Amino acid sequence: MTRRQIIMTAAVGTVGLAALVGLAGYYGRPREDDDDDDEGGGQEALSRALLSTNVNLQQGLAASEEVGQPIAGKFELQHRKFQLFVYTSNDGKFSEVLVDPVTGKVARVEALTRADELATAQSQSAAMVSAKTSLKAAVDKASAQAVGFQPVGIIPNLKDGRPVATVLLLKGEQSRLVNVALD
Repeated sequence: MTRRQIIMTAAVGTVGLAALVGLAGYYGRPREDDDDDDEGGGQEALSRALLSTNVNLQQGLAASEEVGQPIAGKFELQHRKFQLFVYTSNDGKFSEVLVDPVTGKVARVEALTRADELATAQSQSAAMVSAKTSLKAAVDKASAQAVGFQPVGIIPNLKDGRPVATVLLLKGEQSRLVNVALD
C-alpha cells in the first residue's frame, strides 16, 4: 500500500475535505530520491520502526529550531531507512532538516528549491505566521486526544483564515488524524 493510500484510508470520515487534500498531497507526493521501496506493510512498517527510535516527533521539531521555525514534520521509511524530516522557515528561506531518529540531532539540512516544495512550504509558513501555538505543543495536544497512538506527522494550514495543524498518529495498523487549532 502506498503512503497516499494509507493517508486516504485513514482520513475518510475523520477530517474535512481541506485537511484530506492537504495530507494526501503532502504525504503522497514522491520525493526525488524516493524509490518507493519501503519495507512493505507501509503504515505497519512505519509503526514498527517507531518502536526502535528514542526520538519522537516533538523532539525532532525542537531539534530543528536551530535551523529555523518548524513548519511541518514527518517520520517516513525511505529506501528501507527510517527517517525524520522537519521543514523549516528562516528569513523567507525554506529547508528540509533531517533529524537523526536515534540521537535527535540535526544530521543534514537542505534548501528547498523545487517549485512544488516551495509552494507547500510557503502555505505552511503562512499558517504559522498567525499561530500562537507551536507545532510541538500541537503534537502534544493531539497525542493527549489519542492515547496509545504515536504522532508521525504534522502539517499546518489555514482553515477559514485560522491556523490549524493536522496531526497523523499511528498505533499498529490503526491511524488517526487530529486537528488542533493553533490560534
